[in-house]
Amino acid sequence: MVNKNYQLNDIVEMKKPHACQTNEWKVIRMGMDIKIQCQKCQQIVMMPRREFDRKLKRVLSSAD
Repeated sequence: MVNKNYQLNDIVEMKKPHACQTNEWKVIRMGMDIKIQCQKCQQIVMMPRREFDRKLKRVLSSAD
């Protein structure tokens, strides 16, 4: 089982790549919605937590 425990400022990998062809995102806001920022082009995407949990593949690096 892959670790899907994430926190603020973690770098995560999503199942589908972004338009700039990277899968690395930084979690920049947590609450009912999750806001993530692409690590290559710096675009910000906001989605409901339930959708984020479904699209999350794994946590690449922890903020700690």
